[in-house]
Amino acid sequence: MKLGQATIKDIAKALNISSSTVSRALKDYPGISKETKEKVKALAKKLNYRPNAVALSLRKSKSSTIGVIIPEVVHFFFSTVISGIEEVAYANGYNVILLQTNENVTREIAAVDTIISNQIDGLLVSFSKETSDFDHFKKLMDYHYPIVFFDRLPNLPDTVNVTVDDHTGAYKAVKHLIEQGYTKIIHLAGPENLKISIDRKEGYLKALQEAGIPIREDWIIPCPKGTPEESETICRALLSHPSDRPDAVFASNDIAAAGAMQAAKAIGLKLPEEFGAVGFSDWQFSSMIAPPLSSVSQPGFKMGEKAAQLLLEMIDSEHEEAFTARTEMLETGLVIRKSSLRKG
Repeated sequence: MKLGQATIKDIAKALNISSSTVSRALKDYPGISKETKEKVKALAKKLNYRPNAVALSLRKSKSSTIGVIIPEVVHFFFSTVISGIEEVAYANGYNVILLQTNENVTREIAAVDTIISNQIDGLLVSFSKETSDFDHFKKLMDYHYPIVFFDRLPNLPDTVNVTVDDHTGAYKAVKHLIEQGYTKIIHLAGPENLKISIDRKEGYLKALQEAGIPIREDWIIPCPKGTPEESETICRALLSHPSDRPDAVFASNDIAAAGAMQAAKAIGLKLPEEFGAVGFSDWQFSSMIAPPLSSVSQPGFKMGEKAAQLLLEMIDSEHEEAFTARTEMLETGLVIRKSSLRKG
């Protein structure tokens, strides 16, 4: 995937236009003026521009297939997103290829290569926890390849994204705990490199600040794996000191919240009277455990629908507006169950 000496980005910089305009001018898109096309092609010739293997494989006839890269198929939230994507794709005559990374950046890069070699029309992406360098996606974007990021937003300029309001969801969850009389609330935080984790942490902090509850940095604990074993181990240690014991947890995902509840039960605390819990994502199991877990719900199906709609607009549109950088933010909900109802 090594680029040649003269790239679309070089031409765009020299002419003071966007990379997407250069790409479309080279492909003779009708939405680009004749004057711009001539300038782009003349400079491309002067610079001896040659499309590399990526560009050549992306310049093809329509395959009516879109790719989806996700961290985990078994994740309840992502499974609902996939359902929304497929609903829109199939209704518009598109097939869907699904690629799972298992939260591994090496597999993610290989998945991008698979997308290129199979000449897929566009790509929907929720990148892995390990991803901090987004160059494998940026190279595609430099060739005006349609990409929409969902749930997890990359540290890249000029992207099209769909996410949920994680900040408000977290804020409402912690405010609910405070209203129920909990004042010693720990936060089991997600991977620090993910914006969703940062936003959930900020929502937690805002709720505490508004209530005048002192913020304790030692009660904001990274829980990057998000497994019940990880959170149970963390919470057993925190709950083992009666004189300085938390009375509630807000976790960045439901599995971590469930692990915290297990820890509280293991040392004999009554739930929700002595220890409350709220998670995030509202997995199916949340309503089935004892006590049922309160959680922030995410509109996964709606996210999938919106992401697919934006991607198809990018694929089918002849206008630059479809590629305009933007973030569509969907609202969350708070599903209150027994795990956080101290006041009945």
